[in-house]
Amino acid sequence: MKKKYIMALSAGHASTDMNVGALATMLPFLMVATGMGYAQAAGLTFAIAVTSSLTQPFFGIIADKYSKTWLVPAGVLLSGAGLAVIGLLSNHYWLMFTAALLSGLGVAAFHPEGARMANKLSGEKKGGTMSVFTVGGTLGIATGPLIAAPVLFYFGLQGSLFLMVPGLIMCVWIIRLIPGMRGLAATNELEEQKARIEKGGDGQKNEWLLFFWLCMAITFRSIISHSMNTFLPSYWVNNLHQSMATGGIVVSFKVFIGAIVTVICGPLADRFGMLNIIKVGWLLMLPSIFFLTDITNPILALVMLIPIAAGNYGIMVPLIVLGQKCLPKSIGFASGIVLGLGGSIGGMVTPLLGMYADAHGLAAALRLLAILPAIGLGIAFLSKPSAK
Repeated sequence: MKKKYIMALSAGHASTDMNVGALATMLPFLMVATGMGYAQAAGLTFAIAVTSSLTQPFFGIIADKYSKTWLVPAGVLLSGAGLAVIGLLSNHYWLMFTAALLSGLGVAAFHPEGARMANKLSGEKKGGTMSVFTVGGTLGIATGPLIAAPVLFYFGLQGSLFLMVPGLIMCVWIIRLIPGMRGLAATNELEEQKARIEKGGDGQKNEWLLFFWLCMAITFRSIISHSMNTFLPSYWVNNLHQSMATGGIVVSFKVFIGAIVTVICGPLADRFGMLNIIKVGWLLMLPSIFFLTDITNPILALVMLIPIAAGNYGIMVPLIVLGQKCLPKSIGFASGIVLGLGGSIGGMVTPLLGMYADAHGLAAALRLLAILPAIGLGIAFLSKPSAK
């Protein structure tokens, strides 16, 4: 029964984050149809990204204080509906901007309560459960363009209305499962509380200092992920002299490897410890980023992306679970912060790396990213053993 609920939450995660990937595909169609410039197009992306990241902690507080499970299906529906009407409002930029804000609000509403519910449903095996929940978002972002492109190509901008269908289906499915989710979550919570009392008392307290350092690590991971997704196609074309089509495939390859690793590393973290998996992930990224920028053979460079993707995606679930463990009394808030940082903060830093690339070259800019795993590794080794 638990698997049914977790799969529904993961599918809801995919449906929600699909809209983020689909918007990027929609922008060229909007630019051709309306004549809008790059700044206006980027404004729509900014609207959905900033709204989703800034409001997630507030939805997390609501989830902790009031346990509003209805935020999960409502978030799925709103994120899809906001994106779906953008194509219908193509003659009114600020209405499109408002629709993007609403879609971002739906993304923000889903994540904290969805992650909190996944945590409550997981029982003791939190790593494995969170890996299934998290990979839904990864697959959603990856498949968003694959769904949006043919729909917009065949039906034009009005076809954006079809993008609401996945969200509508998932909303109905999750609503039907909510009573069972609440019952199982309550049972698991009672069992966990009983186990803590048997070990010597409830003893739950929020560890804010450790949570701060984990947020720093999540920020570093997000910067690496966003920067690689942004600049790898250009690196493949300009530095490795490959075709533009090949440059686009590289990011899909990285995300595909990341999805596999996400599913694998959750159960491994349950078995060997969250911090141990995080240390291995940083160790994989540290030399691999250096080696990538020194390789001139595109096949070898593609091979080098495997440890980079494995390390970057492998530490994601353990960082989320540790963040929730650091704030056991505020799991929704912790989920909102870690998922908000992981999803957007890197995109805000990427323009600065682009400026460095303009001045010193793209290889030098990517090589600069290797500093972040070194700092992340230091944080992992200095974290208290109780955080494992």
